[in-house]
Amino acid sequence: MQSNSLISSDGLSTVTEPNLKGSKSVSRVVDYEDVEYSGVEISQAPLNSPGRRFSEQKVEALRQVLEKRRGDRHLVILQDFPDPDALSCAWAYKLIAQQFGIRCDIVYAGTLSHQENIALVKLTALPVQRWSVQAAREKDFSVYQGSVFIDNQGTTTQLMPLVQQAHIPVTVVIDHHSSQGDLEAEFSDIRSQTRATATILTQYLQAGLLKLDNNNGEHIKCATALMHGLRSDTNRLMQAQEEDFLAAGYLSRFYDSQLLNSVLQASRSKRVMDVIERSLRNRILQNSFSIAGVGYLRYDDRDAIPQAADFLVTEENVHTAVVYGIVHDEDEDLEVVIGSLRTSKITLDPDEFIKEAFGQDTQGRFFGGGRAMAGGFEIPMGFLSGFNENSEYTRIKWEVFDAQVKQKLLRLVDPEEGVIRTA
Repeated sequence: MQSNSLISSDGLSTVTEPNLKGSKSVSRVVDYEDVEYSGVEISQAPLNSPGRRFSEQKVEALRQVLEKRRGDRHLVILQDFPDPDALSCAWAYKLIAQQFGIRCDIVYAGTLSHQENIALVKLTALPVQRWSVQAAREKDFSVYQGSVFIDNQGTTTQLMPLVQQAHIPVTVVIDHHSSQGDLEAEFSDIRSQTRATATILTQYLQAGLLKLDNNNGEHIKCATALMHGLRSDTNRLMQAQEEDFLAAGYLSRFYDSQLLNSVLQASRSKRVMDVIERSLRNRILQNSFSIAGVGYLRYDDRDAIPQAADFLVTEENVHTAVVYGIVHDEDEDLEVVIGSLRTSKITLDPDEFIKEAFGQDTQGRFFGGGRAMAGGFEIPMGFLSGFNENSEYTRIKWEVFDAQVKQKLLRLVDPEEGVIRTA
């Protein structure tokens, strides 16, 4: 799912920051287990605490990069199917960058299909644009002096090859997913132990990179979006950590509760309900796992898959749900197996589970990954990809992929049939 910080199993992270004496980057090692993140204000942390030093160093590193890039224009790239965390954080970055005279265009290549995401963008007038791959090929990338990846690391966007072809340098990467290790950024802040990227961006705001103003309508809407992003990625704050609550406390001074309530009340479409019904009908239960293949979906309905997983995990005696289907992109005539995992089991690491289940492609990139309590995967279908009018052929193709995905999952789930365990 996308220079980076590299998270190792022993909790050490190599954090890449600008070298103030030159244009290249330097790296240092941070032990996240020793870091206590800042409170409502960084200045309230103890003078010599690791949390205060870490926060101040990251904020100052970003400030210096933005100062050096003053007057530039940045392309802020989101994953193909951006969620509230990504959308809100990109907006916050755009507002921060404006303080340094930097113009930002926020783009994604896929679609907004989750009803809450659509409502968030419409009700807040969130400044994001959809660039399909076909449309992006016609864009003039030469107007951008830097690219920015928020809540992803370039592995979950179809725009990445075009950015690389245009030789746009990677200026900033901010994410809370496990490191993908592919990007060399001028500034990188990747915290796999943090629940939401919104928490990281809120800490930047707290530190003074942007002073939120209750009289500024755009600031109020952005704070509302950040609150929604934080709430979304922490399962309505039920899986929040101290730093998330502190970030939410700060945002509570500025956000519009009525606006957030309007976003949350967006109703599910009939197509989403149909996918949930299919997942219920097709699910198999094994050792408190619920696994369901939902067949073929339109590209615009892709977000129904994580919603179905969210629903299945609430069933009695189920701690983990995996839902997947074949998503057809009519514009590109491509098909991809896309799946989502949701879990309430604290000892199950979604990132480890998905990487163990599906492995890597020929270039060494994992087909999926995750964060606390959630994960996802995306597997290209290669030669077998594409629409076929023969209904018998499409049925057989689904059965083959359905059986293969189930086999890979069940070898981790079933202690009698499989030998590989991740929890």
